[in-house]
Amino acid sequence: MASIPLSWLFAAQGILLLISACFSISETSMMALNRYRLKHLVKQGSRSARKTSDLLNQTDKLLGVILLGNNLVNSASAVLFALIAERLFGQDEIVLALATGGITFLILVFSEITPKVIGASYPERIALPASYVLSPLLRLAYPVVWFVNLFVQALLKVLFIKPKGDVDGDGQLSMEELRTLVLESSRFIPPKHQTIMVNLFELENMTVDDTMTPRSQIEGVDIAGKIEDIRNTLSTAHHTRLVVYDGGPESVVGIVHVRKVLNAIRKEPLSKESLREIIRDPYFIPEGTGLLQQLQNFQENQRHMAIVVDEYGEMQGLVTMKDILEEIVGEFTSQSPTTGGLIHRQEDGTVIVEGSCPLRTLNRKLGLHFPLDGPKTINGLLLEQLEDIPEPGLAVKVAGYPIEIMQTQDKMVKVVRIDPKKPRLADTA
Repeated sequence: MASIPLSWLFAAQGILLLISACFSISETSMMALNRYRLKHLVKQGSRSARKTSDLLNQTDKLLGVILLGNNLVNSASAVLFALIAERLFGQDEIVLALATGGITFLILVFSEITPKVIGASYPERIALPASYVLSPLLRLAYPVVWFVNLFVQALLKVLFIKPKGDVDGDGQLSMEELRTLVLESSRFIPPKHQTIMVNLFELENMTVDDTMTPRSQIEGVDIAGKIEDIRNTLSTAHHTRLVVYDGGPESVVGIVHVRKVLNAIRKEPLSKESLREIIRDPYFIPEGTGLLQQLQNFQENQRHMAIVVDEYGEMQGLVTMKDILEEIVGEFTSQSPTTGGLIHRQEDGTVIVEGSCPLRTLNRKLGLHFPLDGPKTINGLLLEQLEDIPEPGLAVKVAGYPIEIMQTQDKMVKVVRIDPKKPRLADTA
């Protein structure tokens, strides 16, 4: 060893540090690799992605060959650095101690920390090419790795740990984890698509009560009324499908499509008898039905409208396919008088709101944060907070927002003024 030129020893030392850095950067990049992105590349036919996936499917052996090589190189590097120090400064305990500290510093900076930071920052760029080196290296060192892993597997069994070698891990993500994944992928998903996906996840926690048209706002036809009134209602209807009553909302007899009425009056004048013939049986659903479940029910039953009833069979509201789709993709451009005039912005920044306006609509359109786990409308929220029918002119603060009651009618809050600019404070009333 004494005959070897000192320059060669320094060169060998640099090569060993470089090899150690390669093992470190490969290990970190492999572990930091996006597994779903890797699966996508495998499906596209990427050969390097296939090799990487095969390596990650045997994580114990992959880590075994990386750590085996890394430790061997680091040990050789430490011995070589001690020889270089001895050649330069002589054989001394202080020199040996300084050499140990020096090689530890060099390995940490050049072979461990820096390469691993780079590997974590660019996992795909590094892991895929590294698979071409690690795959043959694993086959070459397989007997040694297999022998070492015998002891590793025995120790894992003693600790009751079952390793997961599948590239997908447990292969399952909760809805909240998926939602977080979508929200944090804004660089790759267009904002509109991201909003639709997030809304779709939120559909899991919503029911028909959250989006239905309340009973007081349902546009319907009373078949027990005069034929002239029925004709006027049909001719001025703002919806293509109307609920048909027989004496009042307590007695729903069906749903009528305005287009079918128009086809019928081409043959003969409209009468109650001809109207009854084109009425379709109503489709009732219980309140509390999940929106996602109801969307599937609409598809299976080939229906577009459903009557929401309570436990006593009384109608509480009306939900349509359009209502559910708007929760996913956002509101459509068309608005009916029953829903289009619930919110009126004022020049001073306040908002005039109808008491029947849903809280979810307020939150979505104005960016507010009213609670959604209780009453569904601003009227219901105020009545719950006040536990009384308020008088006009009363001002309260709910969820941190100042609200002024402007008009009450028929035991309900009819119109309120909300200041959405005020900062949120503790909920008070």
